[in-house]
Amino acid sequence: MTRTTNSAIKAILFDLDGTLADTAQDLAFALNQVLIEQGKPALAFEKIRPVVSHGGIALIKLGFKLAPEDKEFEPLRQRLLTIYQDNICLKTVLFPQIQNILDYLESKQIKWGIVTNKPGWLTFPLLEAMDISPPPDTVVCGDTLEQRKPDPAPLFHACQQMNLAPEQCIYVGDARRDIEAGKAAGMQTIAIGYGYIESDDPFNSWEADYNLATELDLLNFCQTQLLS
Repeated sequence: MTRTTNSAIKAILFDLDGTLADTAQDLAFALNQVLIEQGKPALAFEKIRPVVSHGGIALIKLGFKLAPEDKEFEPLRQRLLTIYQDNICLKTVLFPQIQNILDYLESKQIKWGIVTNKPGWLTFPLLEAMDISPPPDTVVCGDTLEQRKPDPAPLFHACQQMNLAPEQCIYVGDARRDIEAGKAAGMQTIAIGYGYIESDDPFNSWEADYNLATELDLLNFCQTQLLS
């Protein structure tokens, strides 16, 4: 840990997939449906889960061993996204303790929001289906701006929507690009270890301000480090 939080913190921003919501089973279903359609065997969930945070490109690379420039790649990616859109919230839920965290933030009048690289045409239907309460104060998607994480622009945009300065916010994520974006924006950062993390890129190597292994650690952090 490099800094101490205090009452200056007015908001927590979360990555979506792998940080706030456990979307892996629905995305794994979509990938395996594409594989089966193409006459290939389905992959074990344990192989798919670590790459989910990296989106459709990473999933097609994993499943088909293709590069984005291959002519077959983009049609397969689009088919993946179509299947996922049609099955977007079959098994997706908030990670354990996230609801308790959101309730605690509301009780302390601390805002919360989402900054994700997931496009809006997938993000907003998912959030509507999940019906999260209290609702987020801001949602910035991968297509809200021209820039995406690790560029800090989406985080600056979230701050503008909440009328807060970056130093009044903490960003929580399960990928190196989340921490890079948060640091570049001047926010405090939390790397979490329960998300979709590949074994060769451990969460405690990203130089975040805080490394929290479990959802309960994140809840305890909020209850002990965020002052009303």
